[in-house]
Amino acid sequence: MQLQQLQAEAVKLPPQERLALVSAIIESLHNVSVSESDRSAAIKRMRGLLTTNRPAPTDEEVSVMLEERLTEKYS
Repeated sequence: MQLQQLQAEAVKLPPQERLALVSAIIESLHNVSVSESDRSAAIKRMRGLLTTNRPAPTDEEVSVMLEERLTEKYS
């Protein structure tokens, strides 16, 4: 059975059975080891998501942002 077929069938299950299926899948993944290269590649991708071309804000800028946010929230 292909992934798409399996997904279509899983959606048809009652909620309790879907939850049991998810638990079984998660349990099966506990015994799977992740290679060092896979882990390194994932870390590099995550770092890439966090990078920007702008410098980090200064403490003063952060204080101003926090004050503005609180003003918006409680006004």
